[in-house]
Amino acid sequence: MEFSIKNGSPEKQRSACVVVGVFEPRKLSLDGEVIDQVSNHYLGDIIRRGDMDGKPGTTLLLHNVPNTLCDRVLLVGLGKEREFKDKEYRDAVRAAIKTLNETGSLEASIYLTELPVRRRDTAWKVEQTVLMAMEGVYRFDRLKSKQEEARRPLRRLVLNVPRRNELGIGEEAAKRGQAIAEGMNLAKDLGNLPGNICTPGYLAQQAQELAKTCKLKLEVLEQKDMEALKMGALLSVARGSRQPPKLIVLQYMGDKKKKPVVLVGKGVTFDAGGISLKPAGEMDEMKYDMSGAASVLGTFLAVAKLKLPINLVGIIPATENLPDGNANKPGDVVTSMSGQTIEVLNTDAEGRLILCDALTYAERFEPETVVDIATLTGACLIALGNHASGLFSNHDALARELLHAGEYTVDRAWHMPLWDDYQEQLKSNFADMANIGGRPAGSITAACFLSRFTKKYDWAHLDIAGTAWKSGKEKGSTGRPVPLLVHFLINKCRVG
Repeated sequence: MEFSIKNGSPEKQRSACVVVGVFEPRKLSLDGEVIDQVSNHYLGDIIRRGDMDGKPGTTLLLHNVPNTLCDRVLLVGLGKEREFKDKEYRDAVRAAIKTLNETGSLEASIYLTELPVRRRDTAWKVEQTVLMAMEGVYRFDRLKSKQEEARRPLRRLVLNVPRRNELGIGEEAAKRGQAIAEGMNLAKDLGNLPGNICTPGYLAQQAQELAKTCKLKLEVLEQKDMEALKMGALLSVARGSRQPPKLIVLQYMGDKKKKPVVLVGKGVTFDAGGISLKPAGEMDEMKYDMSGAASVLGTFLAVAKLKLPINLVGIIPATENLPDGNANKPGDVVTSMSGQTIEVLNTDAEGRLILCDALTYAERFEPETVVDIATLTGACLIALGNHASGLFSNHDALARELLHAGEYTVDRAWHMPLWDDYQEQLKSNFADMANIGGRPAGSITAACFLSRFTKKYDWAHLDIAGTAWKSGKEKGSTGRPVPLLVHFLINKCRVG
């Protein structure tokens, strides 16, 4: 989709459609009032008759509005003005895009950035509009033999900014939003692919294509390489699969003078639980267990498009977790790359086994910061639902940076405890630690496990088990937390 930024009066736009807002009850936005004035109160008369009352998510498409140059005017309900916040803004844009797309509008001019949103500036509104627009037109139908017949999709949006001196700000924000959206789309595409297509080898191929397109450095470690590094924890998970594991290492060099930020993404391309087999219901959704890896690749795409002045390393341990005669068994003891031994009490707690070796491998890059992203625990979904990712860190300042980026992007995380008290649950009679700590505080003990491999650098862990995909009627990957990660890195460039 194409985006452009303008500053102009709505009634003068030669467009297929102009979008303005209506507050509840029946109050036009400022740009709506402009159109109302030049149209001899055409909009006001319609609103007074009750055809549009401004309730959130409602829309009304009007044709041939007098004294305007556009073909149509789309009214979008905003809800109550005093309650209009970032969620309501995003919902309004989402509703507008849905209607535009369903009614065959190839292009439109949106006049919503003039709406006052508490603690949000024009740049935020433009970026979010781009993200909502790209989300609204996203489709994953490549595996269907026949694509559903649909109207012509929305192709071009003009975003109006309130003041001429904000044109440059708007253009930068639109560019940023489009890069993030493209990164999210890559993460969504990878997440939505089934496990028989998106294998560890396929992830490595996609990383290779990304490296070629974006001029990144790529190294893919094979099983023999991991054996030489003594990655016994990672390799123990791969033993049950016929697909060979991969350790994918990407590097983006935006400022060679700086220490790199390392992103580690869990890449279990299908997780049946191993010998500790998962229940059959909704097991198909375990194709999303590589969403951490997908978000790392999506973040690299966005960073490369924005040409950020930062050094970035991506490490993706990729494998399947399946039951087999050679698979990990409950009670097995494996030795990690760090030399620490692990008693595998539950083979379905495999994500931490592949991540711990990747986190040890990250030490060789002498990182400024390491952030791992993983669909790690169902316990995090129970604790936080689908709204926030769980955030754990051994460095409070790093946690605040990630929380701030999540708040700005509405890709929120919640800071969870990482107290030593919880470490007691990982005690083992037969190894240095167990890979689970029992039912209480499952997401916390998982993070405590990972913390034992991150003593040499500042580290944060994002548990995205509740935010990486949606179930039910809207089943599909969300592309989160690409927005959070990209803004985290943008802010690091500003500070540096």
